[in-house]
Amino acid sequence: MKTPRFWFTPPQRPDWRARVLAPLGWIYAAGTARRVALNNGYRARVPVICIGNINAGGTGKTPTTIALAQRLLARGLDVQVVSRGHKGTVEGPVRVEERTHSAVDVGDEPLLMAAFTTVWVARDRAAGVKAAETAGADVILMDDGFQNPTVQKALSIVVVDAVKGFGNARCIPAGPLREPVRAGLRRADLLLSIGPDGAQKRFLQEWNEAIPCPHVTGQLVPLQTGMDWTGMKVLAFAGIGLPEKFFATVKSLGADLLRAEALADHQPLTDALMKRLQIEATALGAQLVTTEKDAVRLPDTFKRQVLTVPVRLELSDWSLIDEELQRVGLG
Repeated sequence: MKTPRFWFTPPQRPDWRARVLAPLGWIYAAGTARRVALNNGYRARVPVICIGNINAGGTGKTPTTIALAQRLLARGLDVQVVSRGHKGTVEGPVRVEERTHSAVDVGDEPLLMAAFTTVWVARDRAAGVKAAETAGADVILMDDGFQNPTVQKALSIVVVDAVKGFGNARCIPAGPLREPVRAGLRRADLLLSIGPDGAQKRFLQEWNEAIPCPHVTGQLVPLQTGMDWTGMKVLAFAGIGLPEKFFATVKSLGADLLRAEALADHQPLTDALMKRLQIEATALGAQLVTTEKDAVRLPDTFKRQVLTVPVRLELSDWSLIDEELQRVGLG
């Protein structure tokens, strides 16, 4: 097999495990390339905007989808989201109902996004897009699916965590990527990196050579709810892609973070797990704190005992995204 050529030098030197697994990564990348090259998916009658990534795992797609939905809703558009409903049992397409569905049914991210706009869960993304069209959507936001060829996209936004970047630039299992950086970003209309200013500067220094598309920066900022976190003793837990980001946010609010429990992404919050955390928090004299995404997975008996720290995406400049929205008829 011919070794793929890198058009830049990745900032993280691959360790011995990545080098051993490299041939499997090339096979994975080749499979992705064949899949996306099909480009014969369903073409919707309304613009479909994909918020995806080339990294496996969390990069900030959900807060990006929420922020974009709010911006489009403010323009009077009927915005509907189509999600696969990761780890949910529903195959769909089904419209998410906050009052009747649980995270077990539809997944935690669709349930969270349903508080802002209409959300459809569908394992078959094309079927989900068709359901949203039938329901009168003016624009459809596709949560993830950048590598999925079953739906044609009017606009694709790739989201990346500015702190993690693209890792060692290798594909699964040799690295964190679903496809090579250059190949993925050539198909993207925009790259959005999310992180604090220092991380954004390092990200640009490390990856600028690999970015062929317009680049937008943003940060996740705690939503002001009137809660005074200063000096509050807390036990924080998070089952998201990058739990350490949440713990840093909690500390930035002035809370006294006595313990941080990093859970697996989308990990079920069972009664046994929550009882253990509650006992530990009581022993420490601490308040249980978690993310919005985790909060929708809490058992009913614990919802009043756990505080959440909601965050919202703030962009340094919306102009590049607004230009793309105008290009696809949403100006």
